[in-house]
Amino acid sequence: MATLDPERKEEEETAAGEDEDTGAQVAPIVRLEEVAVTTGEENEEPLLDLKAKLYRFDKEGNQWKERGVGTVKLLKHKESGKVRLVMRQSKTLKICANHLVLPSMTVQEHHGNDKSCVWHARDFADGELKDELFCIRFPSVENCKSFMEMFQEVAESQEKKEEDKDATATAGLLEKLKVEDGKTEDKAQEVHVAATEQENKASKEPPKTEAEADKNRESGSSP
Repeated sequence: MATLDPERKEEEETAAGEDEDTGAQVAPIVRLEEVAVTTGEENEEPLLDLKAKLYRFDKEGNQWKERGVGTVKLLKHKESGKVRLVMRQSKTLKICANHLVLPSMTVQEHHGNDKSCVWHARDFADGELKDELFCIRFPSVENCKSFMEMFQEVAESQEKKEEDKDATATAGLLEKLKVEDGKTEDKAQEVHVAATEQENKASKEPPKTEAEADKNRESGSSP
């Protein structure tokens, strides 16, 4: 039986040793630090969050154009209470709709399609306000109904909020006028009292002509 060449055996052992894991750790050349990403939605509470496909009506081409596929949200600001609609594309997270839900807005079913609905809005997705006609399509009838109901509920609540705000402003104005009227009445009363006191004081003093006559009589009786 042939024996292995010693030099060859040594080379094989060396190669095997090089393949062994020594457990040593090599530090990366570039250290990546964690970066906090903000979406602008940190101070808002989500009222609705649904998957959908959004379209906008192109007036020049007289046709619907796809705006994006993603998640549509209704977000309520924690301080102001205002609600906006935001939709981002799924892959790129690009904003394809971004506008406030106002009391004047209404949403309705799109041409008998119970999975789609349409509405008008002043949209700011492109960095400037534009009048847009949107159409949104959901995977199910239930999701479309949920969207329409929540959208309409928000619009009505914003209208009530504006009415309450107007009523509060009116009440404040009336209260201010009431206070000012009270101040005017108090001032008039003060003037009337001062005039009365002046008249009473004047009535108690003897006429200057009589005092002068008495003085003249005393001076005439002396030798």
